Amino acid sequence: MSTPLHYLFGTRAQRLAEPLPSRRARITGYAVLFLLGILVALCGCFVQTLWSPWGLLIALAANLALFYGGLRLTGTKLGAGVPLIGWFLMLLILMAPRPEGDFVLAAGFDSYAYLLIGALTGVICATLPTRSAFAFGIPRQRD
Repeated sequence: MSTPLHYLFGTRAQRLAEPLPSRRARITGYAVLFLLGILVALCGCFVQTLWSPWGLLIALAANLALFYGGLRLTGTKLGAGVPLIGWFLMLLILMAPRPEGDFVLAAGFDSYAYLLIGALTGVICATLPTRSAFAFGIPRQRD
């Protein structure tokens, strides 16, 4: 019997049977996903601080949607890894103190939970089964 999540995520066999997008579409997708990772990190820092505790859940849901969406869009592990790299690089910038003494991502439970759980969702999505053999989306040659 199928559940609603079954339709959204599909079975492993269904995911692996989907055709890969063209190389040009994957490269364009990686660039867009990198920029979206930067934007999700920036927005997530403000959302999780402004609307605590629900903002933290909203920011983490956006992270999960981006990382899993990148995986499904490109069909490669790199599709989840590229937005994770953009997300993490933006957070490194936001954690650095400014000359005035201000910083965007303050020390606190919500910020640490956003960092830890957000990174875990990216790593989990990057380790899910994909349609390609390697991270760059080069189909495996079968003899």
